Amino acid sequence: QVQLVESGGGLVQAGGSLRLSCAASGRTFSRYAMGWFRQAPGKEREFVAAINWSGGATYNEDSVKGRFTISRDNAKNTVYLQMNTLKPEDTAVYYCAAGRSFYIATMSASEFESWGQGTQVTVSS
Repeated sequence: QVQLVESGGGLVQAGGSLRLSCAASGRTFSRYAMGWFRQAPGKEREFVAAINWSGGATYNEDSVKGRFTISRDNAKNTVYLQMNTLKPEDTAVYYCAAGRSFYIATMSASEFESWGQGTQVTVSS
């Protein structure tokens, strides 16, 4: 079982930037895809971005394309989410997720088997 710890959330003004980090332990990090999801109050958890085992393929939800970038450092067992040009509608708890396989077939939460505790991102207008 993999353990995931997110960090980097906080309060930022609209148009600002944040970088989330997720440190993984408990299994061979470089063999698995990783992802980020978010959940706003009163809404279901939604896919944000994912990255395959090597970092050679990334996937982004339409509303964050061109603003958010997912990356990973397999030497540090860490995945990142760089968030630029933040909007109030990006406000949510952001969760890191570890994939079941080395690649991502769909953007469904079922592709992921372990989750972090979440980190709050609040964007003020």
